[in-house]
Amino acid sequence: MSGKQEELRGIVRIGETDIKGDRKIYIGLTQIKGVSFMFSNAICKVLGLDPHGKIGALTDEQIKKIEDVLRNPQKYGIPSWLYNRRKDYTTGKDIHLIGSELEFKQKEDIRRLIDIKAYRGIRHMLGLKVRGQRTRSTGRKGRTVGVV
Repeated sequence: MSGKQEELRGIVRIGETDIKGDRKIYIGLTQIKGVSFMFSNAICKVLGLDPHGKIGALTDEQIKKIEDVLRNPQKYGIPSWLYNRRKDYTTGKDIHLIGSELEFKQKEDIRRLIDIKAYRGIRHMLGLKVRGQRTRSTGRKGRTVGVV
């Protein structure tokens, strides 16, 4: 038992994110921004990793493979419906983004909606609900809801 604990790393860095080494692989990968539960399971299945193994027990080679799958999922046969950016606005391709790239693209999309003065862009600009939710009783930015 003590030999096994010595092999575990405390923190593993994958995809610009620090992950605690005592987490299971499939749960640890979901801490990366842009990686869902289904996508992390697909990574484990494609690379033949045990999803219930500890992420701190991975070798450097396995970590590089995981990062390669995150960067190029189509090369490993992961289906495009798992990607977080299908039919990208600028390129028209199915891509998967993680970390700061994903945040940048989201901000770019919102900026484009605001610039063309689309309805969603105006709602973003005014700080209101965008997806058709009720605004009569909720979404009041700090004010209490109810009778005073």
